[in-house]
Amino acid sequence: MRKYLKKMCIASFTLMATVFLSACAFTASDDSADEKTASTESGDMNEGDTGSAEQLSSAVDFEHELDQYKPKKDHYNFYFTYKTIHPWWDAVALGMEDAQRQYLERGITITYEYMAPQMASAEDQKKRLLEAEKKNFDVIGVDVADDAIISPLLDEMVESGIKVMTFSSSDAAKGCKRIAYVGNTHNYEDGKDLTEALCKKLGYKGKVAILVGSVGAPCHEERAKGAKDTIAGYPDMEIVATEYDMDSVDLAYDLTRQILKNNPDLDGIICCNMSNPVGAARAVIEAGSNTVIVGMDHDQEALHYLKEGIIYCLGVQDCYSIGFDTIQTAVKIADGNKPGKWFKEKTDERTTVIYQKDAAVMLELLYGDN
Repeated sequence: MRKYLKKMCIASFTLMATVFLSACAFTASDDSADEKTASTESGDMNEGDTGSAEQLSSAVDFEHELDQYKPKKDHYNFYFTYKTIHPWWDAVALGMEDAQRQYLERGITITYEYMAPQMASAEDQKKRLLEAEKKNFDVIGVDVADDAIISPLLDEMVESGIKVMTFSSSDAAKGCKRIAYVGNTHNYEDGKDLTEALCKKLGYKGKVAILVGSVGAPCHEERAKGAKDTIAGYPDMEIVATEYDMDSVDLAYDLTRQILKNNPDLDGIICCNMSNPVGAARAVIEAGSNTVIVGMDHDQEALHYLKEGIIYCLGVQDCYSIGFDTIQTAVKIADGNKPGKWFKEKTDERTTVIYQKDAAVMLELLYGDN
């Protein structure tokens, strides 16, 4: 999997330009119609359950292959927009590129624009969508920045005849007319799982803080709600701060420094996106604090903090599968298919909670780094 590191280092060039024919070196399996578990792959929250390369390799599934669906055209052009330029979406792009390559091998050309702002902004996303709808894209895909702002626009686009799907970690609001969603359907459960792990580590007592992420982003808000609901079940636990870091490592660092200054006896921090575990860990190290951190995803720096015991556990999403399944679903939607035989209305991708002893294996699998 050392190729993953190389691709992650160069993939950002695709983020602000049209992505054309790639030569990604992975092979594949259609998971678009398979329900994936929201729990850890081992089936519970025990720290001792993961650790082997065989167990952890399923956390990010690189083995995909296009299904038997026969596209109706030999060329498709898509538009995808997401919350913000960030390595998490670079990982999604790798799965997209693999699907693109496999379609090319079947004589089908896939081109797409993969666009996002430097900082998360629902208003920016709205402007991008209004521009995209003027063009003749076969499908427009959206990682929703704020469901209250973006969902009504998606409804209008669908009503005007544009084929719209959502993808990544944030679906539109319930009842939105978008055709399908590919991504994490269990963000609330992920927030609960991570918080339960933290509570158990702390003996179900102590003061904790929550770093949410972007205001209005469904995935971040749902994880934070899962965290709050879990904490509410333990009378000896208290949330002393809830802050929005806007998916910025630097802002998460600054916020954590201030939280620690205001609460020197802080016991834990719950991080709801990929950026804030890194910022929180930097601040905790600087302060010499023993505050326990739990958070999301596979940032390389975060995995090193996990290995060192500064971060207690991380919920790793299968970004690669999200990207691959998004392209397959977009092709089927472009051909006029509705959810049913060829794809689900919601394609669920897995999250795996990993611990300190899993870090070296995950670093090797994803980055060739241990």
